[in-house]
Amino acid sequence: MKLVPRLVLAATLTLGFATENAKSASAAIINYAFTVDSPVTKGNGFFSFDDSTFSNEDNPVATIKSLSFQFDGDSTVYTEKDDTKYPEFPLVFPTTFLSGQTSLGLDYLFNDKSNPSSSISYEIIGDDFTIFSRTSPDAEPILGRVSYTQVPEPTPLVGTLFACSLGWMMKRKVTSMKKVRF
Repeated sequence: MKLVPRLVLAATLTLGFATENAKSASAAIINYAFTVDSPVTKGNGFFSFDDSTFSNEDNPVATIKSLSFQFDGDSTVYTEKDDTKYPEFPLVFPTTFLSGQTSLGLDYLFNDKSNPSSSISYEIIGDDFTIFSRTSPDAEPILGRVSYTQVPEPTPLVGTLFACSLGWMMKRKVTSMKKVRF
């Protein structure tokens, strides 16, 4: 009789952790968070794309479905529609950074919206962030870095939470059964 609760617990935990790393056979919307860091400004954003839309080229790209970016301390929100070449851009592409880490990178070029009379533009390409002037080619660009983090899908997290909760309840039941027998 002790074997059955343990088998149920083991099977539940195995299924829960298996769904954590499982990859969907079908296309999915992939979500990423990114952070911009330069000597003059920092910011955070999110983007999503459909991984089935990657092109079949040597350097595959996919169009961003949704993008939201905001500089720290600024209420202006930049979206995918703010890219200067929208709707063909912004793009996402697989890349290997200098650190050797394989990830995805953005290709996103947008103008300063908080000050429309400004000639300042921002560009994100992979892990490079650049601030430059469109009207002063001699002006020194400001360089920064971009880092990316994949946002986990909620389905595996819910599955893992369910499996752990079920395991915890089974353990409580087994513990209470032992107390009743003594």
